[in-house]
Parts: sequence; structure tokens; C-alpha cells
Amino acid sequence: MSLLQRAIETYDFMNQNKSVGVYDLGKEPLAPISHIIAKGQISITIDEKGSFITASKCDEKIIIPVSEESAGRSSGIRAHALCDQMQYITNIYPEKNSMYIEQLEEWCNSGYSYSKIEAVLKYVKVGTAINDLDNSGLLQRDGKGNIANIKDMICWIVLGLGDDSGPVWKDIKLFNKYSDYYVNEICGNAKQEICYISGNRESVAKQHLKGVVPKFGNAKLISANDNTNFTYRGRFFEPDDAMGVGYISSQKAHNALKWIIANQGVLIGEKTFVCWTPHGIEVPAINLPFGFKDDEETFEMSEYSSKLRQFLYAYEPLRGVDEKAVIAIFEAATSGRLSLLYYKEIMGVYYLDRLSEWYETCCWITYTGNIASPSLNKITILSHGNQRGNDENAKMDIDPRIEGQLLQRLIICRLDKTSFPRDIMMCLVNKSNNMQTYNKNNRRDILFTTCAVIRKYWKDHYNKEVRMVLDENFKDRSYQFGRLLAVLEKIERDTYDTNEKREPNAIRLQSVFVKRPDYAFKMIMEQLKNAYYPKLNQGSRVMYEKLIGQIMEEIALHPISEYGKPLNELYLVGYYLQKNHMYKKHTKDKNEENKEME
Repeated sequence: MSLLQRAIETYDFMNQNKSVGVYDLGKEPLAPISHIIAKGQISITIDEKGSFITASKCDEKIIIPVSEESAGRSSGIRAHALCDQMQYITNIYPEKNSMYIEQLEEWCNSGYSYSKIEAVLKYVKVGTAINDLDNSGLLQRDGKGNIANIKDMICWIVLGLGDDSGPVWKDIKLFNKYSDYYVNEICGNAKQEICYISGNRESVAKQHLKGVVPKFGNAKLISANDNTNFTYRGRFFEPDDAMGVGYISSQKAHNALKWIIANQGVLIGEKTFVCWTPHGIEVPAINLPFGFKDDEETFEMSEYSSKLRQFLYAYEPLRGVDEKAVIAIFEAATSGRLSLLYYKEIMGVYYLDRLSEWYETCCWITYTGNIASPSLNKITILSHGNQRGNDENAKMDIDPRIEGQLLQRLIICRLDKTSFPRDIMMCLVNKSNNMQTYNKNNRRDILFTTCAVIRKYWKDHYNKEVRMVLDENFKDRSYQFGRLLAVLEKIERDTYDTNEKREPNAIRLQSVFVKRPDYAFKMIMEQLKNAYYPKLNQGSRVMYEKLIGQIMEEIALHPISEYGKPLNELYLVGYYLQKNHMYKKHTKDKNEENKEME
């Protein structure tokens, strides 16, 4: 019930700010009570007397008034109140057209009538709509001459009414007239019960809106269709005995959720992720990356932390005493049922603090030398995805269903402060153990993301900080072997021509190096001395021999019996930092050399 209560709170806040039914550029509007959002396909323009003027194609989301029955129609005859499909507006199907006209007459004859709907009623009763559409070239026919677009949604534009002229789907007065009419005239005589959401006595909703998540158009959060399959039979006499939700509460909650998901929801596979605040305060998306851009220079964690504080300061209103962030994950269990997989309300201040903590611990140095935190999407794609193709532009791809499941786990990890999942970390490590199978860009992304995740994992599980600067004296066997791998790779690459793209032996034997580091080191070293050392100048040979000797001294501090044991994930950290250090030093030396030549 908390989800629906927060949704109602959101609707009421928007209503107080006069934002219900208002079209905002680029966003789907929030539908009022007794209205839904539909896709308009044809607009008919008439005057105040109901005379036809023109008809044209319409391709936009529109707000239309509906009844409780018509909003959830899937079969049978249920007419909408004003805008409806061609089969209801025209007299092709007399039964459907009669129902439409009868409903519209009842509205016009009530105390909630309006000049626009009276004009529409006059026009429809004349019965010329189908001819007008045909003459306007808007009818599509199949091979048998039948109308193929009989289900196109017809909407209305009424002119000649002064300030009230214009499209019916943007008329706030019309929305209010119909909402009042339906709630007071139609629902007013219905059974009154305690609403389980608001706690007030309301007319109980018999049907609830479908299509909260657009992709699953027929799926409902609440279903009252319990007359078959023995869902409640034998336990209750009526479905309301199990749970009663008021019509107004249901309308507010479902329309608010539709609006939130349409404008802020993220659909991945079969899952929809959404995060919002009921009072309209902007909230940072839960899966965004964070970090410096490539043209911004920073090599210090203190600079990264300072910028992170500046970034989160933009959301300072979230730190208000009563402000909450609401996070929900939806999935369609079946074609007709929408399930709530995860729901959490968290005080805004804690939400920001947990984002900050994640960004502080799950971050790493990019290949340009800046510090960044990979997005949750990147972590999921790189950990469980596959490279499609072998060229330099090939991207990593993942089954959306798997991506959605992983993203859900990472969101829970981030918000509930649970330890980072080992299986996800190990998937990244295993991919990093086989770098030769990926192109240059994907290799960079995988290594960067893996190191960021390792840093997060070690903080969560061992409460140890993995530093992002090279520590030549770090007493870890795997770390030092990782450094050694980077040096062996660099030695061979230094002998390559500018356009040579062949993988060094260190990378081709990387998977062996991880399992049997002492054996692989001897193999690679022998190849280097025989084929590549002679190509190095004297200064480079001395430098690399000295560096290898220093690393081997650190490794020698560990028992000989451990030399051949498999390496843990920290070898990738040592590899990354040593490689980054050597290339950064190489770039610096080149720059200084160029300055001396100027």
C-alpha cells in the first residue's frame, strides 16, 4: 500500500501546483481522475454548431475522458466518453455508435455539460463522420475494400467558442467537468466502503487502470476480476471483502504511477526501474555514472571527492526533514499481471549519503588519468555481456533479461548497503583475464570497471582500501605479479613498429599467468630475452631489468611454495597501476624532450 500512498501524494502535490492535465514539452502529461493517456491518430475539426470543417492526421499522446469500464476494455463493447476509435464515432457498427452517443447525451444532459461536447454530440448524431473522413483521404482500405484503420483513435478540435476554442485534449475546463460528472453522477450512487489506501469511505473501484508500464499495456497492479478461477471463492462473498480501494484513490495512484514511469522510468529487459520524490524534488538517477570528463585534469582522490560533493549539492533540497526518495522495480509476471519486485522509501539525506558512499568506493582511474565511477548499467553489461564482432567498433551486448536482473541486485546493494556480490566481481575478473579476446575500447572499459569493482568489493568485504596510486612496496603476491605482467607486456610493445597490432606474449599467455604465474613468467621472459631484448636500446634494457629485479624482490618475500599458486583479483590492480604509471612516465618524458627541442 505504501507505493500507492506515495503515488497519491505525488498526484495531490501536482494538483496543488495546477500541473495535472498540463502538457509540458517533451514529457507525457499527468492524466486527471477519470482520464487516461491515449495515442491520437485522426483529429476532426468542427465549429460550435457541430458542422464539419476539416480532418487530418494526428500523431501525439492525448488525454481522453473514460469510464471505469472503458478504461480497461479488451473485448466487448465499452465506449469512451468523448474521444474514441473510429468504430465508435462513426455508424459503421450501429451498436457501438449508439452506446457512444447515449453516453455523450447523458453527459450533455447533466449539470456538468460543456459547449465543446455539445458541439461534438451534434456532429456525431448527424452521421456523416465516415464520409467526411473518406473525403479527407483518411480511410485506409484492405484488398477487400474494408476499412483497415477502423480502430484509429479520433479526437476533436472545436472552433468558434472564443477562448474555449481548441483541442479537447488540452482543455482543463473539460477535464474538470468530466471528472466532477463521473465522480458525482456515476460513482456517487455506487457502494461506499473503507478505502484501504486513504482510510476514507469512498465508492469502491470495480476495475483498476491497466498499462501502468507502457510496454505491458494489459498488465494491472490490482485486479478485481475474481469471478473465475476460484481466486477468492470459498473465502469471501465479494471481491471487496478481500481488499477495497476507492475509485478516486485508484485513479490518482495509477495515473500518477503511469506519469512517473513514462517520464522517469528506465526499462531494461522485462523490468522497469523508477526513482522519484512525491513532492517533485529532483532526485539523481540511481544508475548514473559519475566522474571527471576527459578534458578535465585530476589525479587526486581529494579532487574527485570535492567534485562529488558539488554534484550532490545540486540535490540539497532532498536533505529536507520530511523528504523521501521512492524507488520501485516492476515486472510483468504475466500478460495481465504487473508485479512489484522491489520497493523502498528512504529519507533523502540517506539516499544522497548512500550514493556518495558508492561513488567514493566504486571508482577508479580512467586511461586518461581521471577518476570516475562506472554506471550500474556498465557493470552489468561488461560483467555478463559479450562482444559482438571482432572489429575495433564492436560493442559489448547483453541479454536484456539478464541485465535487468543484475541491475536490480546492484540497486539493492547500493541502497541497502549490502556487500558487493562476489559473482559479479568474478565475472569481470574472468573477462579481464582474457583481454586478447576484446578490442581496444572494450578492453579499456573492462579493466577500468573491474578495478573499480575490486576496490568496492575489498572495502565491503574486508574493510580495506585499494589505493589508486602505484605502491611498489605493497606486500601482496598477486599485486606484484600483476605489476610484473605489465612490465613484460611493455617490454615487447616497445619493440613494435607504430602500426603493429600484434598481441604481446604476456597478453596471449595471460590466462596461464593467472593460474601458474611462476611457470608463465619463465616462458615469457625466455621469449623476451631471445627475440625482443636485443631490439631495445641499452638504457631501456637496464631500466627494465632493474624494474623486474625490484618486483621479484617483493615477490621473494613470500614463501617459495606460494610462487606457483593462482593469483587473486588484486593482480589486475597491480597490472593496471603499473601500466598506467609506465605510460604516464613515457608521455611525460616525451613532452619534456619536445620542449628541449623547441
